Amino acid sequence: MSLIRPRLNDYYDLSFTQEDVNFAIPLLDDDIPLYVDPFLLWKSPSQQDRSLHQMMVRAFDTIVREGVEGNPANAVNTLIALSECPEVGLGHAEGKIGRRIGEQTAESIIHLYHEIPRIQNRGIEHIEALQLVIKGISRDRVSDLACSLLKSFLIDFTIEACRKYNIPTKRVRLDNIFDDRRAHLVSEEIDLPVNYGTDSPILLVPKRWLRRNPWISFDEFTKFTIATSEPFQQRSLSHEEVLNYNRANYDMVVLYVEQRERTSADCKNDPLFTPIPIVSARKKLNQIKKLPSGNSNGVDKTYEDAVTQLLASLFYPQLDFAAEQVRTDSGTTIRDLVFYNNRTVDFLQEVHTQFDARQLVFELKNVIAIEREHVNQLNRYLGGSFGRFGVFVTRNAIPRAMYRHTIDLWSGQRKCILTLTDSDLETMVTVFESKQRLPIEVLKRVWIEFTRACPS
Repeated sequence: MSLIRPRLNDYYDLSFTQEDVNFAIPLLDDDIPLYVDPFLLWKSPSQQDRSLHQMMVRAFDTIVREGVEGNPANAVNTLIALSECPEVGLGHAEGKIGRRIGEQTAESIIHLYHEIPRIQNRGIEHIEALQLVIKGISRDRVSDLACSLLKSFLIDFTIEACRKYNIPTKRVRLDNIFDDRRAHLVSEEIDLPVNYGTDSPILLVPKRWLRRNPWISFDEFTKFTIATSEPFQQRSLSHEEVLNYNRANYDMVVLYVEQRERTSADCKNDPLFTPIPIVSARKKLNQIKKLPSGNSNGVDKTYEDAVTQLLASLFYPQLDFAAEQVRTDSGTTIRDLVFYNNRTVDFLQEVHTQFDARQLVFELKNVIAIEREHVNQLNRYLGGSFGRFGVFVTRNAIPRAMYRHTIDLWSGQRKCILTLTDSDLETMVTVFESKQRLPIEVLKRVWIEFTRACPS
């Protein structure tokens, strides 16, 4: 697979965008750096989400109480199995491979029901509170536990999405599904989308459940307790000291959770991408225009960073930002931006069809003038998943001789190399501010001008 950070819809060549769907489109080689926050289900206006939260907490309580009441080995094994949910692809696991908790952590969870009277009587009311009392439980672990406990719902949610958007599926075995009727884990043979190469099953997750940090979190608890609790005001406590304190003074955890519940109106899901504000777009453009050409004092890196941020916002949602990467060609370091070709406007569909461009590559050059070697470098890079379509982002219009060279590449190899300049970026920001037209139309205009100059 030669796509850069391929997504499910890119692999299956599906035309929907992240804006079109109510689930987070999975990456196939990486995890999405977001997490399911159970608090979003607790405070949701949706009766379904609130019911799912109750079911999740009840299932967790059932599992742990089995360990308390005489079958600790089975409870430990179940908690370990539920502590990782690779099918959802959330978090920061390298190569989409995470690690489960160990026996000691699972036993510590069961011990809470012996050690803390409130938990013994009521159970865990928010599983995110585990972060505040158990070593080794963090936001990714809370997210995985939630997904595992809600796996039955996620299966139905995924199947419905696959039918609606014609996502191909394959019969796979899915393990560690919690059966709340029998209170144990089961496996099922189900038709689900799969990851290429491994055929590992994929479960889709509602966007409305996702946050970068849980509403109930260790960091937020620390801020709360520093302001309200004397031991935290006297000196800085280590992470483990805080956990020990919280187990011995669980009322502090309860007070903190109640405070987070009272402010639940401020808890919102985090979007997968947020465009920069209009005012910031103009500031970013002005920063770019003031930069000198060249690479002295790291000015080329400043230029590349600013252009990356600007284009990622200006092109959204017609193009989703995939990645920025640094490559070396003949000893020269080159910064590329890669966008997913969502084919949401007519010319992007034509680019996809005519140049096999499933992803679009933009090469950033902070130079006075594009030279022949620059064109040749980009030309060598085009092909495979990128197809035969590339764009220079540079300071000035491409010299006439180099423009002629790009037309010759069109004639001989049917490759298309366009150029966006500072002037084009200014036009894009202007239409972005006006909201009357789309910045992607500036790229379309450059494309039309180039095709008109090419021989038929």
